[in-house]
Amino acid sequence: MPNGSATERWPPLPYEAWRDTEATLHLWLQIAGKIRLMHSPWVNHSWHVTLRTTTRGLVTRPVWHESAAFQIEFDFIDHHLAIRADDGRTASLPLEPQSTATFYRNVMRALDELGLSVKINTMPNELPDPIRFDADDVHGAYDPAYANRYWRILLQAERVLETFRARYIGKSSPVHYFWGSADLAVTRFSGREAPPHPGGVPHLPDWVAREAYSHEVSSAGFWAGGEQYPRAVFYSYAYPEPAGFSSAKVSPSAAYYDDALREFVLPYDEMRKAASPDSALLEFLQSTYEAASDLAGWDRRALERPAELRR
Repeated sequence: MPNGSATERWPPLPYEAWRDTEATLHLWLQIAGKIRLMHSPWVNHSWHVTLRTTTRGLVTRPVWHESAAFQIEFDFIDHHLAIRADDGRTASLPLEPQSTATFYRNVMRALDELGLSVKINTMPNELPDPIRFDADDVHGAYDPAYANRYWRILLQAERVLETFRARYIGKSSPVHYFWGSADLAVTRFSGREAPPHPGGVPHLPDWVAREAYSHEVSSAGFWAGGEQYPRAVFYSYAYPEPAGFSSAKVSPSAAYYDDALREFVLPYDEMRKAASPDSALLEFLQSTYEAASDLAGWDRRALERPAELRR
């Protein structure tokens, strides 16, 4: 929102008010992400499959169809799905209440009509008790106001996460959106190999998790919550988790270590009500990273941009 106050830039997102829309939108984003997945070479840590924020919503990176390319963008201002091919042809589908099965069929039909037919694994990832996209008549809610709020929060979160990312000169991921877990994340790497990840993520091959966590990380981001944890949070975790991490002193005071998630969390509602939400979030990101890296013995001097060179 142009020239908006902090409250407008960080709008409320009560989980109960948009839980059905959140569940449906999560599935629709997975469909777009899986199309990109099926037509991309594998990149380390699954970075090739992620979505990116735009000034209107979320978008795939270019999807290759032989030598042609197209993108799929969710527009949360005008509330439509746009498919744009590199030859100038486009297709537009409304984002409105409809079953996931209907949404899936409409997307595939639009791609067929553009001569860009694709096939994907229709089983959702990282969700308990999933229903195949083409058979899902359960999830069909779409509240445009809350879809817009969610996107605006992701956009603002990316702005702060990019500032945090710029402080690091070691290997770091982009700030990007993982459609499997439905979170916006940035990950820093120490450069050292990690012990094999145990896997066990619902409906995700263990080898994918092991490849994603092949090296030591400190990762942070924004998650809007889910049925088992119905509140929006910023989070920060380390893999492998060093001894003493869960009891480390971090800031701001609203942040705490959640034993169930095995992560530090800063509740979104607490962050957005701070005198300076941006500063509160940066404090959280920096203090939790310092706890992880110091306890694990990272070479911080070699990995961080000197303070005098930060913008």
